Amino acid sequence: MKWLWRSVASLALGLGALGVLLPGLPTTPFLLVAAWAGARGWPELEARLLNHEKYGPLIRNWRDHRAVPRRAKWLASALMLSSILMIWLLPAPMLVRWFLTLFLPCVALWLWTRRES
Repeated sequence: MKWLWRSVASLALGLGALGVLLPGLPTTPFLLVAAWAGARGWPELEARLLNHEKYGPLIRNWRDHRAVPRRAKWLASALMLSSILMIWLLPAPMLVRWFLTLFLPCVALWLWTRRES
């Protein structure tokens, strides 16, 4: 099982690293998954993530209090709104347009109901 948790942690960490470079791909949720999987099979990675200067406090606040910084909520909401607008301006299947238009506001609502750190 250790290799499975390490694989999940590695994949999530890789996607989180891509999120630093690619706009629209979130970093923090993938790092949360990497820390979660690391706790189950890669304690050294989990410790490095928890002690990271930038992302460590975000991970600890989520683990301890299920808290999200207000700035992150605003940024995520703005990016979700821009995604909805862009999907309607660019060629895309109608099913995708409607799905995102209905799904992303639900995600934003869920996010804004989380505590603030």
